[in-house]
Amino acid sequence: MPASSPRRPDHLVQLLTRAERLTARRLETALLGEDCTLEAWRVLAVLSDGAGHHMTAIAEAAFLPAPTLTKLVDQLVDRNLVHRRVDPLDRRRVLAHLTPRGQEYWRRVDRAVRADWPPIGEGDEELLRALLSRLSAALGPAPAAETARD
Repeated sequence: MPASSPRRPDHLVQLLTRAERLTARRLETALLGEDCTLEAWRVLAVLSDGAGHHMTAIAEAAFLPAPTLTKLVDQLVDRNLVHRRVDPLDRRRVLAHLTPRGQEYWRRVDRAVRADWPPIGEGDEELLRALLSRLSAALGPAPAAETARD
């Protein structure tokens, strides 16, 4: 296998893919005991701040297409974990919030995930977060002129 160069991101992509898949597998194992899916965990994590979020923001943060999110939120509403309210600032929008039962459920699920999360070393988590944030920003949407050339 040829050595990876700064202009050939294939090795980095492999590392990122492997890390994402192992992370998802670890999370799914921890969540299984709490009857929670990875997708539901992502939605609950967004809503855990108590602020209430509209569906578009939740879909973006949870990496879910709108129809999938709607179905998932319907299931969470049926389980009395989430409720919807009309946005007081924009009555055309609906905000999702955790119910009191949803808040307790989130705390339990979050404890299970944290208990199973491997330590990666002092300071390394912050470094990893900073590097991944920089990579995400660098890979963000291309300017309109570049998009038009594709």
